[in-house]
Amino acid sequence: MRILLDADTPIQMLTLLQHVLRPHKVDHVHGRGWSAKKDVPLLRDARAAGYDIFVTNDWNQLDSPAETDAIRRSRMHHVRYSQRREGLAGLALAIGAVVAAMPTVVEFLEKVDRQQLVRISGLDPKGRFESVDPVRNPPRYWS
Repeated sequence: MRILLDADTPIQMLTLLQHVLRPHKVDHVHGRGWSAKKDVPLLRDARAAGYDIFVTNDWNQLDSPAETDAIRRSRMHHVRYSQRREGLAGLALAIGAVVAAMPTVVEFLEKVDRQQLVRISGLDPKGRFESVDPVRNPPRYWS
């Protein structure tokens, strides 16, 4: 499958997705020279260029009748996610969520016969790690 990342998607995500989606072609609009294109012509041109999946952080696209119609007419799968927190911590959570989900999303999309609208759930920063103080509570293997 051919996957296009929208301009609002961090460029840092490109290399990670290219790595985890090796059999697929992943591009960013910046690399195509399309970063200044508005969404409606971008969606049209992306489909004409053979892209199957469009990944965006632009949640407002589905609120705009013109953009929603362009998404529908493109017949590309529309994958969206959100960055729920500001700053680098929010960026890391958003990138982590997309990179972790996309192999499964692509596997699913390869099996369907119609356009899909996909929403990737964000990562919850709580419970992402655990810590042990080996002085106060040494594990049995600690010596």
